Amino acid sequence: MGPSAIRYAGLDQRLEAIGRRVEDWGNVETAVAEAAEVGDERARYLQPVMRTCERVAALVRRAAEGGLTPLVLGGDHSVALGSIGGLAAVHGAGGVIWIDAHGDLNTPATTPSGNVHGMVLAAVVGLAAEPFASDAWPLPAVDPSRVALVGVRSLDPAERQRVRDLGARVFTMSDLDRLGVERAVRESLAHVAGPGFVHVSLDMDAVDPDVAPGVGTPVRGGLSYREAHLALELVSESGLVGSIDVVEVNPVFDHENETARLAVELAASALGARIL
Repeated sequence: MGPSAIRYAGLDQRLEAIGRRVEDWGNVETAVAEAAEVGDERARYLQPVMRTCERVAALVRRAAEGGLTPLVLGGDHSVALGSIGGLAAVHGAGGVIWIDAHGDLNTPATTPSGNVHGMVLAAVVGLAAEPFASDAWPLPAVDPSRVALVGVRSLDPAERQRVRDLGARVFTMSDLDRLGVERAVRESLAHVAGPGFVHVSLDMDAVDPDVAPGVGTPVRGGLSYREAHLALELVSESGLVGSIDVVEVNPVFDHENETARLAVELAASALGARIL
């Protein structure tokens, strides 16, 4: 439902208005959760998620090989395994800026919930390689030394240690309050720059739920409307980023599709929209 809500909010028209040519390759087939096998409770629905991510990876690979800019819509954040995996299949390991309230650095051994979308960053940096291995992508798909997290405000105990072990550049919301969004995003971009690719994965729960209520796991105290736009404008201005995820839009929890409309606006900012 998330991608459909973003389309309904006028994504194609907004991107075309800023001079982007849009090719919508449609929805990727997914399992129906109620009819799918849960599997291991420590990584619930992992096999259906993997099959979907392999389909995403194939499309992202096709886009990357064709010189296009992949923009992947979600849905929950597990989709990033496919988008980043597809990029790595073409370019080798790259860097990623993870704009998210959460770290998504759990593994099946450490997860308190069993939700795969809370493991996807750990998966792409190779910390949980075996259950996430696939012929569709290499692991690690992201160089662990080229990870930046922005807007974090909810980490599980194992994730706190994992962030330290990785050497990731981390800007919590407290850091953003002290340092400002511009410095944090510029330093993040510098940290992830390098060969292969640079990808931005935007989880809409990075934005405060007063502004973006339509997400699955809201956490108070997030980015303001203006801070979120500034962050994505800086991404665009850098010229470093060649692909984007916009994920965790859940229309069931939204108010009059306002989170999907914001997702459209932020995607446009990341792809070059400006006031002047």
